[in-house]
Amino acid sequence: MAILKIARMGHPVLRQVAADVSDPTAPEVRALVADMIETMHDADGTGLAAPQVHVPLRVVVFLVEGERAAAEGDAEGEEAVPLTAMINPVVEPLGEARSTGFEACLSVPGLAGAVERWDHIRYRFTTPDGETVEREARGFHARVVQHECDHLDGVLYPMRMTDLATLGWVEELRRAAPPAAADEQEAADD
Repeated sequence: MAILKIARMGHPVLRQVAADVSDPTAPEVRALVADMIETMHDADGTGLAAPQVHVPLRVVVFLVEGERAAAEGDAEGEEAVPLTAMINPVVEPLGEARSTGFEACLSVPGLAGAVERWDHIRYRFTTPDGETVEREARGFHARVVQHECDHLDGVLYPMRMTDLATLGWVEELRRAAPPAAADEQEAADD
């Protein structure tokens, strides 16, 4: 396993649509997933998409820790999600409800901004073992999945922002925000 270099905003790999993985069970896919998990943990992230480590494939790893799920307390039944590796994920909104929350990204270091996302989604993916999985998600879980899957389509969170006045340095936003908002900004880090 290895810690991989994270691409930053402006690198062309982050602007392209990632290719489907033809064999999710291939040894090189398993190795990529293992390296992505190690890189995500090293960077103290919640999720990581393959394009963020210069690999233009539809692969995502993420987890939702219990305290981060609880910090989003607005979603009923919000709970931790174990470490998940998704190959060729597909996201479908359920309902029309959307909400705005602060997000940060390992590819946009030091910044955070308010982004509107679907409140309730269904997503499907294949695991590195070849199993097909379908889940529903709400709240922070749904936000993380949508954020990471955006990377697969060449979209970074600032491209989704409707009010660039909310974009700022994390340290400045924490100083200016009430304690609950500062916790939310920290919780939404990619």
